[in-house]
This record gives sequence, structure tokens and C-alpha cells, in this order.
Amino acid sequence: MTQPPVIHVVDDDESVRSALKRLLFAAGYGVRTYPSAGEFLLDPPPDTPGCLLLDLRMPGPSGLDLQDSLARHGVRLPVIFFSGHGDLATGVRAMKAGAVDFLAKPVESKVLLEAIESALRTDAARRTNHGAGADLQARYAQLTAREREVLRLVVAGQLNKQIAAALGVAERTVKAQRAQVMAKLGAATAAELGRIAAQLPLDGG
Repeated sequence: MTQPPVIHVVDDDESVRSALKRLLFAAGYGVRTYPSAGEFLLDPPPDTPGCLLLDLRMPGPSGLDLQDSLARHGVRLPVIFFSGHGDLATGVRAMKAGAVDFLAKPVESKVLLEAIESALRTDAARRTNHGAGADLQARYAQLTAREREVLRLVVAGQLNKQIAAALGVAERTVKAQRAQVMAKLGAATAAELGRIAAQLPLDGG
């Protein structure tokens, strides 16, 4: 059975944490709560679907400090800030740093749940794109060194006979290697091969 997304709540107010935990459990989410940014960093979540509800001002590291730290460590959980002390400049800074929403306390349940749904869609899209990228890198890794050379020259616009001359092989050999490249990368046409190649490090590695 698929586990529900986990909503991570970081707030120094125990009553806020308890209220959010009840609300989110009732909405069908998994919930983990933390009384401070430091506690979250000491017990970081696994890379599973979810998002982060983050208070702006707390004793010790602030919500913005935690957001900066997560970015430095490559933790990409979507962040929703909520605060009773928010101002426009802080909200702009948070959004520029990648937050998906900035809500003022007290937050209406409907508004909060809508923001969470939006954050979870963002998280799902990132995971899908990351998975597709990892799959493409795995397929690229299957190419031989010569097939990578052929791919680079094809993408550079060279014809089979030009590639054959450059590599010192027969044109039919280039045709066979080009077919292998397309098969391994899952490209049905030259145009599709070009689009795929644009996502790859064609540097000979």
C-alpha cells in the first residue's frame, strides 16, 4: 500500500504543532513535528513525498536559516512558510529562495490544505522529472565511447559520410552505430535524438 505524503511541521509553539498534527492526520497525511529548525536538521527526513510547513521566527535558527541550509544540502522538499510576523520583504525573500507559499497566522484550514496540495504537486513533478533524468543518464551510460563520438557528431549536424571520414571507418559502420545510439537512447527520429542529446553531457565522458 502506498504511504501517504508526509507533512513536516517545524514550529516552536507546541499548541500550533498539535493543532496542525490533528488537522493533517484528519486530512489523510502523515505528519512529523519538530520544535525547532535545529531539531529538524538533527533528524532530517528520508527522501519521500511530502512538504515542509515552516514557521518564520523561532528561537535559534529561523525558518529562513533552515530554508537556506536545506538548499545547501540538496534537500528539495517544497517549503510553505507560515508566520504571525511575516512582512512583504520577508515573503519576497522566501519565495525567491524557492518557497511555494507564504501564509499569515492564523491560517484557515482550507487555505492551508490548498497550499499543501499545491506543494505536493510541485514535489511530485520534481520527482517525476528527476526520475526521467536518472533514467536517461542510465541509458546514456550504456553507450560505448565510439557511440558517444557518433552521437556528438550527429548532433553537430554532420552527415554519415562526414562522420565516417572523421572517425576513419566505413559509412555503413556509422549507420549501424547511429542505429545503436538511437535504440539505446529510445529515439525514433533524428529530431527526437537531438532533443534527448540536449539533456546530456556530450563532453566525451
